[in-house]
Amino acid sequence: MSKDIQITEANFEAEVLQSPIPVLVEFWATWCGPCRMMAPLLDELAEEYAGRIKVAKINADEEPSLVERHGIASVPVMVLYDHGELLRQKSGAQTKLVIENLFKDLL
Repeated sequence: MSKDIQITEANFEAEVLQSPIPVLVEFWATWCGPCRMMAPLLDELAEEYAGRIKVAKINADEEPSLVERHGIASVPVMVLYDHGELLRQKSGAQTKLVIENLFKDLL
């Protein structure tokens, strides 16, 4: 979890809603096995698509207000924003291809 941006209630507006490029947000938790499996894949996507898409993470345990606002019932969940609008959401661990398909049409 080194290349992605950690989102909190304090920076959600600036980092996600006001981002000039699409933002892929993962809701995750430290105790979540599938979330840990997704971390290297998300780091890879962040590097591969740097400047074209922003990869960010929200720790579900530390940001309950964001979890509630998004109606998140379990983790991991990928949420795609573009120009402040929530476009797509995908639950559970996913392959690289499935995640790329969430945002490729926006590039």
